[in-house]
Amino acid sequence: SETEEYMNTQQLLYFKNVLLTRRSELINEVQSFKNELKNNLFKAPDPVDMGAAHAEILLDFQANERHGGAIEKIDAALARIVDGEYGYCEMTGEEIGLKRLMAKPTATMSVEAQEMCERNQRRNPFGSSSYYA
Repeated sequence: SETEEYMNTQQLLYFKNVLLTRRSELINEVQSFKNELKNNLFKAPDPVDMGAAHAEILLDFQANERHGGAIEKIDAALARIVDGEYGYCEMTGEEIGLKRLMAKPTATMSVEAQEMCERNQRRNPFGSSSYYA
């Protein structure tokens, strides 16, 4: 609630449980994909069926890559809980806010800081260095 101390023990425990649950779900999905891949030998006699199977595998690989990235973000969030930095913007040090963390528990920046970064990125999509200098 708004009257509670921000990132108190109860809130940290709640977010830790949310993150651990999501991490476990992602790991189970990755493991399930690996098991399915091992057990499926793709012996489709028709080249069209084989092509469809390969396309499906490619999509599954891409999804698993995203899962890996999500697991890394979750691990980083869990480390921030341990370090006492969870819930605070890495750019400004201000509170990220409970509503934002409820929507995105791996958030590292406040909405304002995130918007500022995105505006800067749109203005200069190639970073600070210029290839034409």
